[in-house]
Amino acid sequence: MPETGISSVAYLNALFFIICFVERKTAMDTNTIYELIGYFGSALVVISMLMTSVVRLRIINLIGSVIFTCYALIIRSYPTAAMNLFLIGINIYHLFRLLKTKKIYELIPASMDDSYISWLLKSYLEDIREWFPEFDPDKTRPDIVWLACCEKNPASLFLAADLGNGKVEVLLDYATPVYRDTSAGRFFYSRLAEEKYRAAVFRQNAPKHVGYMEKVGYEKISDGEYVLDLQKVNAAG
Repeated sequence: MPETGISSVAYLNALFFIICFVERKTAMDTNTIYELIGYFGSALVVISMLMTSVVRLRIINLIGSVIFTCYALIIRSYPTAAMNLFLIGINIYHLFRLLKTKKIYELIPASMDDSYISWLLKSYLEDIREWFPEFDPDKTRPDIVWLACCEKNPASLFLAADLGNGKVEVLLDYATPVYRDTSAGRFFYSRLAEEKYRAAVFRQNAPKHVGYMEKVGYEKISDGEYVLDLQKVNAAG
């Protein structure tokens, strides 16, 4: 996901603030407060670069840009204010597209022997293990390997084992950072329902994944075990 433009603006904002802070270090208390406001806004813009979620990046960057615009106007640095106003517009535009545009996914059945699946797992393994600490691609033997692509980009990887009696055990339900919402997951679970599966089971210790499962509709059965009624997901979709 190309964000180099925002990164450049963030660094320029930080540099601009440092210069202003040095020049105004002997200023009155009121000006010190203004400096702190600028410091806070600039920090938010820089912190947004650390977000793995594009939506969070845009939201935090937007807030930081608004604060920094106010700071620039207070100190009458109109070029800096104009630059940040432009950045505010860019963030609002992309947030609107991210939140309002319906994602269209294409399902690609695959296997663990596919070189592209191996490459994806290797490329995203560090991030995958942050969300699924127990996942080990070398020991995983799924019956279902599905890749979801959106606009020809890899969006999500779904691995599951067929338990029989209309049930599957989800081994991995991973979305790349750009597509980190519930849309890809709902797409997979709707397809499972179409394949006549009735329930999906998740049995891993994955604390960061719990919030996502709750949004999708999983119910907690016991510690580390969750069950999803696929018919409900299909009806909701």
